[in-house]
Amino acid sequence: MRVVCRPGRLKGLIDAIPSKSHAHRAMIASAFSDGPTRLVMRDRAGEDVLATQRCLEALGASFSREDGAFVVTPAQGPPEDPLLDCGESGSTLRFLLPVAAALGRGGRFVGAGRLPERPIGPLVASLREGGVAADRDSLPLALKGRLRSGEYSLPGNVSSQFVSGMLLALPLLPGGGSVRLLGPLESSGYVDMTLETLRDFSVPAAAAAGDFLVPPGEGYRSPGEVTIEGDWSNMAFFLAGGALGGEVRCLGLSPSSAQKDKAVAGLLRRFGSSVRWEGGALGVTGGPLEGAGAIDAREIPDLIPVLAVTASFARGKTLFEGAARLRLKESDRLESTASMIRALGGDAREGSDRLEVTGGAPLEGGVVDCRGDHRIAMAGAVAALGCRNETVLLGAEAVNKSYPSFFQDYRSLGGDCDVIDDR
Repeated sequence: MRVVCRPGRLKGLIDAIPSKSHAHRAMIASAFSDGPTRLVMRDRAGEDVLATQRCLEALGASFSREDGAFVVTPAQGPPEDPLLDCGESGSTLRFLLPVAAALGRGGRFVGAGRLPERPIGPLVASLREGGVAADRDSLPLALKGRLRSGEYSLPGNVSSQFVSGMLLALPLLPGGGSVRLLGPLESSGYVDMTLETLRDFSVPAAAAAGDFLVPPGEGYRSPGEVTIEGDWSNMAFFLAGGALGGEVRCLGLSPSSAQKDKAVAGLLRRFGSSVRWEGGALGVTGGPLEGAGAIDAREIPDLIPVLAVTASFARGKTLFEGAARLRLKESDRLESTASMIRALGGDAREGSDRLEVTGGAPLEGGVVDCRGDHRIAMAGAVAALGCRNETVLLGAEAVNKSYPSFFQDYRSLGGDCDVIDDR
């Protein structure tokens, strides 16, 4: 799919779509709870969330749609050796590997895109230490055996999803267990979200001195209904669009969310835009933008593409540091972000773990290869707003991974684009 975007401004009010990070966790807890759970989600789910649904159905849970919600009926007697197709979803794979191991019914895991290349070795090693046999350290792989209760050590600087996956599995073990971190934890907000989900389902998980404990208990207990919170990561694209000379207000975002990407509000203010809460909506209005200096990417890797676009319109330099993990995303996101900006006439230079953007001069426009990465496609559409000429996004169907209605919402705010299906 090609999308041709023309210069313009975004202006108006938009409702936040549901957080896919929260949805993954709540769906898994619901699928193994003591009774049905209603998950309130107004929007059509992206491909990553549908991958988790598909895998949970393969494990015996069922999903129905009614009145703006998913109703999840828990699994009763998971089948033997299920096939779990994770699509391109890293969250689905890393969460459900330990969950399937805890169920003890085996499982065959497959995936698509770059998912077979994304690291899972440390997580698989922990499963082996817990008594589970895994035939490989990458996809496709098969598990046999059941995970034991106990302590598991995991690195904190490769993927917080390793920790979250193990925490989601431990309530399924009669003796509970714990996770010990080997080194500092990056993207800690996502583990905080996992702990919140466990508590919502009456699992008294606790964190202390770098360790996480899930005591022996009765497993997941359904709260009856859970409202999936608004997605800071995806709404950041429209908020940044407001910073580029527009005026965007977004409803449904919580300033107290565990999502670390809520930092986008303060970072857009650092660039010089007006950011304010009013009537329950977060508003961002554009103004003269200045480089934001050094920004630590370790807790906010998903924001870097759109913040780099913002930096390309801000006079001076912005340096994104601690960004090595961006190379392990749907694309090598350091390289693909830098390439996107350069393709549009901007100045971006990557290092092994950093990205430097020098902005201030208008971008010309051009052709952007989205590299199969939803965040590059959305960032390219935001960049197009400030270009002199039109921008063509190749492979823009990547937005379906997390935000299928992105271009409809882009148009609803005044974005000028043509979506062209080349099939």
